[in-house]
Amino acid sequence: MQQKGETMNTANIETTFLGMKLSSPIISGSCGLTSKLPNLVEMEKAGVGAIVLKSLFEEQITYDIQKNIGLLSNMEYGESYDYIANHITGYEIDNYYSLIREAKRSLSLPIVASINCVSYSNWVAYAKRLQDAGCDAIELNFMVLPSNVETSVDDIERLFDDTIAAIKRSITVPILVKVGKYFTDMAKFLSKLSWSGINGITLFNKTIDFDIDTNNEALKPASIISAPQRLYETLRWVALLSDKLRCEISASSGIFTGDDVVKALLAGAQTVQVVSALYENGIGHIHDMNEYLKNWMEKKNYESIADFRGKMKVKNHDNSAFVRTQFMKHYAEIE
Repeated sequence: MQQKGETMNTANIETTFLGMKLSSPIISGSCGLTSKLPNLVEMEKAGVGAIVLKSLFEEQITYDIQKNIGLLSNMEYGESYDYIANHITGYEIDNYYSLIREAKRSLSLPIVASINCVSYSNWVAYAKRLQDAGCDAIELNFMVLPSNVETSVDDIERLFDDTIAAIKRSITVPILVKVGKYFTDMAKFLSKLSWSGINGITLFNKTIDFDIDTNNEALKPASIISAPQRLYETLRWVALLSDKLRCEISASSGIFTGDDVVKALLAGAQTVQVVSALYENGIGHIHDMNEYLKNWMEKKNYESIADFRGKMKVKNHDNSAFVRTQFMKHYAEIE
């Protein structure tokens, strides 16, 4: 109930994404937190607009198969391999499908399934079964690091083109493609990708980083938490591409605060995805980010997100401000 002396915040933070109505532009990105129903319920209570479930990784399923086969090293595999492989694959996939069904029964917000596959056939098979389980959209989690000197740009583009075309023939729910930053022709590639019939692109995927233990001279995992500084690169590419793509953009990587949400929307993003902020501050942080957004909009006299989305995109500003001029200005001021 509104208390005496308080003013009602009239800012409307509802938005649409992939053709779905969202109560907030803030989306819980794919991570361990989105693999458990109690967390999903808490996220909805905190005011999240949509949830991307933790990715179903084909490589993880393959690893589990090999791990279990390794326990049977003293026996002939024969038909037992196929039996074990099919059992483990079915078990992992059934658990994922159960999560989708439970989430759809328990929640009223959009649920986005996510897959990361290696084999062409499984991209299609998993996507079809995820749709059958009742998800509202599917995120294709492409984690491509062009580290093989034998792999050409054409090879990578063909991977995206062929996979997306095959999946589109198999499903009807919206498709969101999550990409990394390792492209030599980022603008051209993503522009072409946006014309493939997909509904949205997530910028960017977070690679699993590594560190070096100098005492033991061995590799060790780096922090899984994104650094807030990652936001700047995300903002640059959202601002550069938001007016050039034929699909919507979800900004990801470096989104920690309500102010970060505002920045991404000003750059032209339709939504933002948060992960590390939830690990650091708890799921309830979604509420705080929403409140910041509402208060900022009210302060600026914006009634809806549409009133200011994209005000800072390249179309409305000199392109050099995002590419070159600011760089030179920065160093000119230092000198």
